[in-house]
Amino acid sequence: MSELKVAVAHGQMAAGELEDIMNAFYDGKYDVLLSTTIVESGLDVPTANTLIVHRADMFGLAQLYQLRGRVGRSKVRAFALFTLPVNKPLTQMAERRLKVLQSLDTLGAGFQLASHDLDIRGAGNLLGEEQSGHIKEVGFELYQQMLEEAVAEVKGEDEIVDTGWSPQISVGITTMIPENYVPDLHLRMGLYRRLGEVQDLAEIDGFGAEMVDRFGPMPSEVQNLLKVVYIKTLCRKANVEKVDAGPKGVVIAFRDKQFPNPANLVGYIAKQGTMAKIRPDQSIFLTRDLPTPTKRLTAAAQIMTQFAELAKG
Repeated sequence: MSELKVAVAHGQMAAGELEDIMNAFYDGKYDVLLSTTIVESGLDVPTANTLIVHRADMFGLAQLYQLRGRVGRSKVRAFALFTLPVNKPLTQMAERRLKVLQSLDTLGAGFQLASHDLDIRGAGNLLGEEQSGHIKEVGFELYQQMLEEAVAEVKGEDEIVDTGWSPQISVGITTMIPENYVPDLHLRMGLYRRLGEVQDLAEIDGFGAEMVDRFGPMPSEVQNLLKVVYIKTLCRKANVEKVDAGPKGVVIAFRDKQFPNPANLVGYIAKQGTMAKIRPDQSIFLTRDLPTPTKRLTAAAQIMTQFAELAKG
């Protein structure tokens, strides 16, 4: 072991120094490369046939998959060894990641990896207040549509933005189809896709009835999701671009700052008295006492039902 030549590489090194070390390792001047995860991206050393990852339970699924791919780049059989802490139980998430990685042993496993990674980590909350991720909440197709709308709006392409626009609902409540309710990932994604195409109340009721019939009583997360989709259908009728509900009330923002029936809207605001305020950006703030996300969701549904009726004339 003392005869082995060891090189060290990490991201804090100067670019020239790092390049020299990597070239030397590639040329076989070093026997062992001790490195951080900097090697996970793009490293191709055909002569490297063994990889040892220390504390593999601390890495993400995609990271482990990329690291494993750094060896075995030639016809020589390679080995990837993942070490785990001694006498320390793995977390449930870490165990799932390692089991998934062990099952990905075929060519073209990238899509399977992405699906499992999405399922394990989740993808944020589009319909809640975090706004940190999208796909799992609304389905891939609807996410793509909303992304295209946002890009088109930035570019000023109004003709694209005007097609199939999607209101934003923010009430701070969990809206999803849980894995323990619909275990199969592909089936869940299909349900999200169908739900993203729902247009009216009758379709939402039919979708809910089908869910109960196929999977049993709906958990609260699914019920919330259906309510949010219902609110979105009302928003489209009233040309409401965003509904933002918080503990002190609800903000209603109109698409292109227009309402289908301005006279009815003015009358509604007048009846509200001090409970309604028109903000400088022409959105409307309705004062309400909404201490919990459930009350915010209910209030948003009630208010948008009223606005949809006002829009009719």
